[in-house]
Amino acid sequence: QVQLVESGGGLVQAGGSLRLSCAASRRTISTYAMGWLRQAPGKEREFVASISGRGGTTYYADSVKGRFIISRDNAKNTGYLQMNSLKPEDTAVYYCAGRYGTIASKQISDYNYWGQGTQVTVSS
Repeated sequence: QVQLVESGGGLVQAGGSLRLSCAASRRTISTYAMGWLRQAPGKEREFVASISGRGGTTYYADSVKGRFIISRDNAKNTGYLQMNSLKPEDTAVYYCAGRYGTIASKQISDYNYWGQGTQVTVSS
């Protein structure tokens, strides 16, 4: 079982940037696709971005396309989500997730294990 630990959340003003990190416990992280999902208060969890096992394929939700960048460093067993031009509507708990297999996915149900989440709050 792979364990994921997110970090990097916090409070930022609209227009600002944050970089989230997701540290994985296993050395074979390159065999797992990774994703970032988020859940705002009173709303369902939604897909944000995903990346294939070796980083060659990425997907983004329309709401973050052009502002967020997902990446990974398999040598460090770590994934990242660079968030730029943040908006108040980006406020949510952000979760790192992994799925067995190397293919990136936009489907939340495809993810097999999750981190504990990190809070991102964007003030107007």
